[in-house]
Amino acid sequence: MLRVAVIGSGPSGCYTAQSLVQQDPQVRVDVLDRLPCPYGLVRYGVAPDHEKIKSLQNSLRTVLEHERVRFLGGVPVGAGGVPVARLRELYHAVVYCVGAAADRRLGIPGEDLPGSWSATEFVSWYSAHPDAPGFPAPRHGRGGAPTDGGFLHGVRSAVVIGVGNVAVDVTRMLARGVTELSPTDMPHAALTALAASEVTDIHMVGRRGPSQARFTTKELRELGTLPDTGIVADPAELALDPAYPDPSALPAPQRRNIEVLRGWAGAPAADARRLIRLRFFLRPVELIARAGRVGAVRFERTVPDGRGGVAGTGRFEDVEAQLVLRSVGYRGVPLEGLPFDAADGTVPHLAGRVLREGAVAPGEYVAGWIKRGPTGVIGTNRPCAKETVASLLEDAPALVARDLAGDPPAALRAEGIEPVEWAGWRAIERAEAELGASLGRSVVKLPDWESLLAAARSAGA
Repeated sequence: MLRVAVIGSGPSGCYTAQSLVQQDPQVRVDVLDRLPCPYGLVRYGVAPDHEKIKSLQNSLRTVLEHERVRFLGGVPVGAGGVPVARLRELYHAVVYCVGAAADRRLGIPGEDLPGSWSATEFVSWYSAHPDAPGFPAPRHGRGGAPTDGGFLHGVRSAVVIGVGNVAVDVTRMLARGVTELSPTDMPHAALTALAASEVTDIHMVGRRGPSQARFTTKELRELGTLPDTGIVADPAELALDPAYPDPSALPAPQRRNIEVLRGWAGAPAADARRLIRLRFFLRPVELIARAGRVGAVRFERTVPDGRGGVAGTGRFEDVEAQLVLRSVGYRGVPLEGLPFDAADGTVPHLAGRVLREGAVAPGEYVAGWIKRGPTGVIGTNRPCAKETVASLLEDAPALVARDLAGDPPAALRAEGIEPVEWAGWRAIERAEAELGASLGRSVVKLPDWESLLAAARSAGA
């Protein structure tokens, strides 16, 4: 019987487990995750108001409830957790689906000023990720939930650097009202802070033009439907893009984006509480401090260089901002015990088989972003996982010849790690439903390690 560990319970990990049990009628799969909760970025990365995408959790749940799949949460791997070598003693094969956890930085002066954050940190806050930045909470609202502003305290103008879907998400969340967000599973502290937000201006800025923007048209259009929010785009900036006058030669997604932007260009600003300004051909060069925190972003005007990139013009513009969120991409991070290609932030592999010093490492595999880099959408993980599983099952006759060290949960407990099994996760779900009911809402996510683990432990009480 083939016994496999899948490290990571996001889409790539669940699709890997699904493909394994579909293709091998005897394989047993343990899906391990550092967090006590499954679903990865579907739970902690998809915006709470995107309920259709978040409903993918139902499909992932089906995988994790399969009779030959076992969820083991709260199990760190690598530094400070289970060594990679120990996993190889417990399983015939290990598939690493650990994503790309690090944000790319701007590399400009002032980037570490208070008020400057990665978009991922902001997303983690409003998604109740237990590793999200914490803030003092001098005031408390109903149910004891902290109500301080956190990211938004004293913020009137925000700048989002980047023009991908994550940038659109955080821009939209900055403009959302409590009426739209209250039915979601957003943690109560974040909901209260966003409801009290004094943000009136949100600038989403790209260093290149609209034809190079990475957002999808559906996400872009959504910005124009937000209540009490106007949206403007500068026709002069849009016109700097060579494809803007005639986008017919562009791929359909980019062509549709330009059509949407053309409808907003030059339109009079709506009489609304908030205004979203879409800016292009501006490269951030410095975050300017005022009163000990971010006060403005200095941009250099860029122009197309004729090769798909941009060149600086030496002309600068300062945009007021008390909050700066960078959304300029992700990188994989090394996992202790695994080889790592620092140039592209991935684990070297051959069709999913991990390579150590150019040779295939028996029983070690990768799937998802740590395999291919941070590219594609959620569905891209399906064929990626299938390729890796095909390699693993091809190797299976040799892998199962090796004796294993015993039952993994028992071995983990012997080493001081108490896995959160499926019953513990279901207890977390019940606690979140109870929290929501106490707040007059639907399900509300528990926002910290202590409350998550306490809820999980209640399953055995």
